[in-house]
Formats: sequence, C-alpha cells, structure tokens
Amino acid sequence: MKFKILIIDDEKSIRDVFSLFLKENGYLIETAAKGKEGLIKARKYIPDIILLDIKLPDISGIEVLSQIKKSLPQTEVIIITAFGTVKNAVEATKLGAYDYIEKPIDNEELLLLISRALEVKKLQKEIEELRLELSARYTFPSIIGISTKMNSIFQMMKKISKVEGTVLISGESGTGKELVARAIHFNSPRKDGPFVVVNCGAIPKDLIESEFFGHIKGAFTDAKEEKIGKFELANKGTIFLDEVGELSPKAQVKLLRAIGEREIVKVGGTETIPIDIRIIAATNKNLEKYIKKGYFREDLYWRLAVLSLYLPPLRERKEDIPLLCEHFIQKYNNELKKEITGISRGTLERLKNYSWPGNIRELESVIYEAMVFNDSPLIEENILPMRIRVPHEERESDLFESEKTLNETIKILTKKVEKKMIEKALQESGGNKTKAAQKLGISRKTLFNKISHYKI
Repeated sequence: MKFKILIIDDEKSIRDVFSLFLKENGYLIETAAKGKEGLIKARKYIPDIILLDIKLPDISGIEVLSQIKKSLPQTEVIIITAFGTVKNAVEATKLGAYDYIEKPIDNEELLLLISRALEVKKLQKEIEELRLELSARYTFPSIIGISTKMNSIFQMMKKISKVEGTVLISGESGTGKELVARAIHFNSPRKDGPFVVVNCGAIPKDLIESEFFGHIKGAFTDAKEEKIGKFELANKGTIFLDEVGELSPKAQVKLLRAIGEREIVKVGGTETIPIDIRIIAATNKNLEKYIKKGYFREDLYWRLAVLSLYLPPLRERKEDIPLLCEHFIQKYNNELKKEITGISRGTLERLKNYSWPGNIRELESVIYEAMVFNDSPLIEENILPMRIRVPHEERESDLFESEKTLNETIKILTKKVEKKMIEKALQESGGNKTKAAQKLGISRKTLFNKISHYKI
C-alpha cells in the first residue's frame, strides 16, 4: 500500500524537490501553492500526511491546519517553518499538528519524521478499530436472551447507561455480570474512556489498598518504584469491582472514602488525587445477609447500590437456552473447524431439564465440549456429559451412596423402572399408544398421563 502525501507550499522549488524525492521513496504526491487550493485538494485527495508551510500567500498555515483537523482528523500534518516562524510552528503542534521541521530541510530527517507520523496514524487507527470492536461486542444485542426476565434487564440497562450513578450487579457465578457491566460502559457517555476490571477476591488483603490506589516508591519493603492504582487508571472511564463482597473490613472503609470524596491518596503518599470515574460493582453474595452478620458495611452497600441490577440464573430463564446454544455453536464452529448446524430435539430437552448450577458459563463449556467430540451436523444427547444426560434421581450409584430412606429409594427406583418400561413398550409397538397400553396392562388414559408426567 502506497501512502499519499500532499505538499502545500508557495515555493515551487520546494514543491518540486520534495515531490521528486518522496516519489523515489515510494509515496504518492500531490501539491498545492496556496492554502485554499490545498484545502480543496486535501478534501478531494484525502492524504495520509500533509507537509504544510506555515506562511502562505492567501491564508495562514494555522488556518489551513485548523480546517484540516476539523474535516480530516485522521490526516497527520507536518509544519514546514523558517527560523523566524518557529514560535508559530510550536503553536501549531498544540493545535493538532504532528510536528514541525525547519528550513533548510534535511531529506533523511524529513523521511524519518514522515515515517513516525505514519506510525502514529497506524496506531490511532488500530485504537479506533479496537474501540469500535469493543463497542460492537458489548452492545445490548450481544447479551443473549428473549425471555421476559432478560427483556426487563435490557430495559433497565438502557436507562442505567444514560446516567452516572454507581451500579451494583448481583447474581450467581456465571450469569454474565462482567458482560453486563461492559455493555453499560460501552453504551454510556464514558464509552471512550477506559474500562478497568478489579477482581476483589483475587487480590491478597495486604495488597488491596495498593492495587486500588497505587503506592509511592519506598512505601513498603517491595515498593521499588511508584505504581499507579486501578482507580487512577480508570479516570474518565469506569472501574468494575468484581466480587466486591470479598473485600476485608479495612478495604471497605478505604473504598467508602474513595467513593464519597472522589479522590484517592497513594499508599505512603500525602497528595490527594481527584478521580472522575463511574463505579460498577458485582457480587454473587447476598450482601444484605452479609450486613446482618457484620461482614459488609451497610453504608458502603448503599453507596454501591444506588442503581441495582439482578441477573437471574439460567434455570429461571430456560427459554433462552436454544438461543444461547446457537450463539455458542456459531462462536466455536470456526475455531474448531466444524460445520455444526444445531442441536437435536432430545439434546435440547436434556439441556432444558438440567439445573445449571454454573449458569451460562457452564452451558458454554458443555456446548464447547460437545462440539469437540461431535461428528454429525447436529449435537446429539449421547455426546453430553453424564450429569446432564442422566438426571440425578436416575443415577443408581448416587442413590445407594445417599442418605435417603428405604421408602424414598424404592419410590425413585420404581419411577425409573416404570419410565423405562413405558419407553420400551412404545418402541416395540412402533409408537402406537393403544398397543403399548395393552402391553403394559394399563388403560390408554393412564398411559397418556404417565407419558406427560415423565416427559417421554
């Protein structure tokens, strides 16, 4: 790919020399002798780099720079200046010019400056692409769900994203609390700022203050250099405090102060640092019970729960399971080099009847494992893990190892045998329910009731 450079300079000799030299070095060149002509060509040509003389016969280079930065913000501008106009060139860099170069111009110095400007342009493009990718990834549609409960969550998220209040997201592990937090951030006015994650349960208690607020050099034995804390890193953006219920009482006090005063002090330091952040916290604990037991500060709870969001477990939104399965199959087909189109009806029933203690995270793991071992277009139930394929009450080993009474065990085994006999009779009669009922010695109505009860 050849990069385009526009030279705006009223001296023909400079335009000609630069044009020849830069063409020899692989660049595409356009030139303009005046500022207004340069603006017209810039908008038509959309160059990667503009070499702009600070002194032009019609309008000033500063005016050209100002208009370029408004209409073509991705174009880098290098100012060409004589000794007497260096002050103006420095001012131009404050207004958005990449840098300036003084006459007489050294060709190698110019090449180096152009190369650096292109690197900056490339980096800015990568950052913008990453920002757009993250914004797309964490939009509300990226959170899968069509259930009534999830639709209600989406409506709340939209409203929460528009305001600045602190948010507390609660829910069991694996329900997608971080994904929701990211979606709120990337749909908020702070979307261009950082999103900093802190796992409160993974930080040693004696380091939590340093992790939150940073420390100065020599603050403690291992503080060999100054460290910027997560709160400072999140400035102008959002900090996500995952598993906030794991914080020690001492850490809770420090967090309460930071939230209330919107300023921090590094460990070992005395200077207060103002912070402009939004706080989103998450927990899988029942913090209200923790408060009663004295494990969590009530004043901190109300600071965090200005806006509250509860994510239901997967067992309470099973109508979302087919959609989630489809999403995970699409996600991993390319990675696993598979062409799986979906899941069989029997597999879907098994998935819907399972309790999902690990929630969406567990479902994703199950689908991934099934895709690894599946060789047909549809994921069949025989591929599923035993815990899903065979309900808990049907596992004989669990029965005999449990503390159930004799009557309870007999009831469970009776149901298990009854279900298997009905399935066998239906299979042998080719699905004819009248014949199956005759084989079993029961009425057709009783058979229909049992088929419905056992979900056969």
